[in-house]
Amino acid sequence: MFRLVICVSGGGTNLQHIIDRIGDGTVRNVRVVRVISNNAGAYALERAKKAEIEAVCVSPKAYETRERFNEALLSAVREPEPDLIVLAGFLVAIPPEMIRAFPNRIINIHPSLIPSFCGRGFYGLRVHEKALERGVRVTGATVHFVDEGMDSGPILLQKAVEVREHDTPELLQRRVMEEAEWILLSRAIALIAEGRVRIENGRALIADEEAGRADGEPAPAPGDGRTAGRRQ
Repeated sequence: MFRLVICVSGGGTNLQHIIDRIGDGTVRNVRVVRVISNNAGAYALERAKKAEIEAVCVSPKAYETRERFNEALLSAVREPEPDLIVLAGFLVAIPPEMIRAFPNRIINIHPSLIPSFCGRGFYGLRVHEKALERGVRVTGATVHFVDEGMDSGPILLQKAVEVREHDTPELLQRRVMEEAEWILLSRAIALIAEGRVRIENGRALIADEEAGRADGEPAPAPGDGRTAGRRQ
């Protein structure tokens, strides 16, 4: 069984969608073994408890220094021995030690089409505010692997979402979640759990997409690159 740890800071709508897709069999042979939040009041923790998933709060307020918090977070992630860590609205800078401990085993959902509206300061509703201020016609969401940069890891999946004339940041945020984030996260987890994703030359490659190239060339063998989401 492929084991997930999901990290979330707020209400947990993405978390709930993952739980539902595992429950209805859309995502198979996957189990959420722990949900971690930096916010003791996050409704995501309640969602986890209702689904009988272990819910853990690791708050920076409980530690004297950021270093101690980072150590506690890494310990909480390591303990259930996950195959993949999913950042589903986790508003915490991931410490380099955690990224090095889980290479190609941490993914994040970002509410824009990276490289647009990403990087430092672009999170939550602010992403959609800036998209509307800029007047873009299309936005969307991106699932990417996490490296030591900010929203700079290999892109796995993206989906575009229309921006409408009378959108507010709140309306756009909801549409991006419903039309892109929820779809992408469950698909990304399924692809990685099935061993169909590998990282090569800084890019995330999906086996079926390579096999379906117009030039008819066969996809490289799985052993030619680093398979994502598997313990080394």
